[in-house]
Amino acid sequence: MRGSLVAAGVVAIGGALLTSATGPVGAADVQAVSAAPTGTVSRDGTVTLSGTYRCSSLSGPGPVFVSSTVGAGEMRRGIGGTVATCDGVEHTWVNQDKPVHGSLMAPGPAEVEATLVHLDTRSGLPMPSIIATDRHEIELRPARG
Repeated sequence: MRGSLVAAGVVAIGGALLTSATGPVGAADVQAVSAAPTGTVSRDGTVTLSGTYRCSSLSGPGPVFVSSTVGAGEMRRGIGGTVATCDGVEHTWVNQDKPVHGSLMAPGPAEVEATLVHLDTRSGLPMPSIIATDRHEIELRPARG
């Protein structure tokens, strides 16, 4: 439960900070995130998104998360968060969540946003810093099963 709350907070903070993103941390570091061109939505409304990320060691302490959102029209939903391993190697991420409020997502075209967020804890209060983002159109397909 606590992990879900942290991930939801990262999604909310990451989305609010997108307008102030300044790019990757450390010019020589490779920092990237991407979302796959398709996702799934089950009959109960559970959305699954995936993709890849790469990040190298950061200048400050604190965790790094891959957060994601999906939207269609005016509706936007945070879809989970994954703790990232920043070792310079490409990794896959999968976020899955069932929106608890409002309309459920339906199969069809949608927009996805994946964000790599570092929560810098040097000050004692986690301060989010956006490392990389990817935003594009995807197709939500019905989940099998």
